[in-house]
Amino acid sequence: MQIGFDFKMKQLARLMLSGALIATAQASLAQDAVDLGTVQSSGGVDEAATQGKAAASYQAPTKGSLVATEPQSIINQHYIQENAAPGSNYSDIASIAPSVMSIDPNGPGMMETQALSMRGFQNGQYNVTFDGIPWGDSNDFSQHSTSYFMQQDTGSIVVDRGPGDASNIGNATFGGTIAVSSKDVSSKGGVTPYATVGSYNTRLFGAELDTGVMKDAGDSSAFIDYKNFQSDGYLTNAAQRRENLFFKYIRPVGDDSVLTLVTMQNKIKQNVALGTTAANMQKFGTNFGLNNDPTSQDYAGYNIDNITSDFEYVGLKSQQGSWAIDDKLYTYAYYHNGSNGVDPGLGQANGTSYGANNVPGQLMTMNYRSVGNTLRLSKPVGSGLLDLGLWVDHQSNNRSQIEVDMTLGGAINPMGGGVNGIDRLMTDTLTTIQPYLQYEWKPTNDLTVTPGMKYVSFTRTLDATVNQGATGAPLNTSQTWTKALPTLTARYMVQPDLSVYAQYAQGMLAPNINAFYPTKGTVATNPSTLEPAQSTNYQVGSTWNSNRLTLSGDIYLIDFSNQNTPVPCGIYTCYNNTGGVKYSGIEGEGTYVVGAGVSLYGNYAINNYSVSTAGTVLQNIPKNTASAGLIYNQGPAYASLIAKEVGKRYSGVDVNNNAIPMSSYTIVNFASSYALNKSDMLGKDARVGFQINNLLNRNSIYASFANDANGNPMFYAIPTRGFMLSLSVDM
Repeated sequence: MQIGFDFKMKQLARLMLSGALIATAQASLAQDAVDLGTVQSSGGVDEAATQGKAAASYQAPTKGSLVATEPQSIINQHYIQENAAPGSNYSDIASIAPSVMSIDPNGPGMMETQALSMRGFQNGQYNVTFDGIPWGDSNDFSQHSTSYFMQQDTGSIVVDRGPGDASNIGNATFGGTIAVSSKDVSSKGGVTPYATVGSYNTRLFGAELDTGVMKDAGDSSAFIDYKNFQSDGYLTNAAQRRENLFFKYIRPVGDDSVLTLVTMQNKIKQNVALGTTAANMQKFGTNFGLNNDPTSQDYAGYNIDNITSDFEYVGLKSQQGSWAIDDKLYTYAYYHNGSNGVDPGLGQANGTSYGANNVPGQLMTMNYRSVGNTLRLSKPVGSGLLDLGLWVDHQSNNRSQIEVDMTLGGAINPMGGGVNGIDRLMTDTLTTIQPYLQYEWKPTNDLTVTPGMKYVSFTRTLDATVNQGATGAPLNTSQTWTKALPTLTARYMVQPDLSVYAQYAQGMLAPNINAFYPTKGTVATNPSTLEPAQSTNYQVGSTWNSNRLTLSGDIYLIDFSNQNTPVPCGIYTCYNNTGGVKYSGIEGEGTYVVGAGVSLYGNYAINNYSVSTAGTVLQNIPKNTASAGLIYNQGPAYASLIAKEVGKRYSGVDVNNNAIPMSSYTIVNFASSYALNKSDMLGKDARVGFQINNLLNRNSIYASFANDANGNPMFYAIPTRGFMLSLSVDM
């Protein structure tokens, strides 16, 4: 089924507003001369320059940075284009990095990632940024991987494992940052249609239009990229239909500034499967997700998401005298209307207020928009560089959930629970203000010491007609949490190819919205008893980058404190600090160019944790992760064989609420491509690609995130072997 892309008046208004902002910015800029190269970079990787200077850096699936002051893995555009499945999201791509685990039970990009952990920190405990802009849900700081950017528009991804220095902004710098950058605009014009077909009835059709440098339009350049992605998915009846439009425009303004406009529109319809019980796997197969029976709560026609999202920003990079300025005014939104059977695990019998055989279900909405601005300034001062900036963001989020009768097309089902069938009806807001200041002091040419301070302020409000929780009683409340977070980093260049670094940094994570939901026996929360989670990070590491070898490694210790536990206190729910978690580990990654187009890649990480609450087990923290790969890239030919291992961990709970141990697993992927020039049979520059996911056809159970109504865990199995064949043509 095709989904028509509907550019409604609000989207047209957004584009008109962006145009007005461009005109205003152009009129207000000074004309001091400066090298445009300093202000034009979008943070992506210059692939041609990198390939010429350091073959190992170009071929490396992940590599460290010589200028980093904490552990990070850079995934460049070359790796993304050659290895990521065409429907992939940032979560699928980032999973190659050390200490990262991604669970994609329906195939790459064919379902929202069910778990993306980094060193054991889960989605919502670390940042995800796009072109330096933090984004996510206000309720729990998590992201929706299928609702925003696709691999065709991604220039690079940096997996930053730690809270960063003071300039690292975001609601969840607590656990690190996955920084996604859009790809650079091409200086060459042309049209590139592309297509992919593959397993699970997967099809992707798209086209990119590059304007090249438009001399008659002030040397501006742009590209627009449209994708239509459809797949039935590995899980039965868990199909996805997705359309995505991405536009990026860059224009020099005078000799000292560059203006950037980006807009992304995404629309998705998907049938969502939460896994299935071991008994159902035995009966229907490991890929059982949803069925075609309208008398069942597991019916695909009842378990549907309709999601529309957008992301826009206007950015200005400028050099005004000795000041470097980087400012982005942005907005993004997520509009989600969904439905589901009350128990897709088939553990609960049918029955509603209207009939014993009627199918009970739920309707939900979550609609939010964020508006914000990031401002970064830097200026040489003395023997160093002064950095200061400010991030401001406001998000308003409307959410509801209603118990309904699916047999009757969504009639409210009062006996389903909540307040007359309404489980929640609320509006919450989150306002974040984060100014920062740091000084990059260079006592010698080789040593950089950077002390810094970031002040964070989170103000959360909740206005609930029906508050989620034990009673559904109304609640109107707000709470502000603030803290000054110091950082201190040091980096020493031992030689041009080798650097070492050390870091001390503090992080903070404000309480999620669910901390405002009262527990059994109480009628409301007492927000003043809530404390934000805090972390103290100690890390040391080293990076070597030369023409034939990239090698980096680190050791880390993270003390996570203020683990809030709800307890009744009179008629209120209060929160006690029951301690926290200590994380520690060692990580390493490297690529070696053997020669004749052959490179070897590997990474390894050991992740440990200890919990202050006796007997507590944390979910989805693998004891180790590892990757090993063989890469061939000579002339027009590319091929890679890369294995990713995820170690033992716990995922889900059984009927007795005991954590379920999961065995380690390894997935091997193969990717290849060949570039055809105009002299070949097509008469055009073209590229043919072929990929095999899960080459060895592993199909074991590897995760659990939900239970049926009887408490039986619902499992996901690794998707079986899948194939993808791709073709793109430059016209």
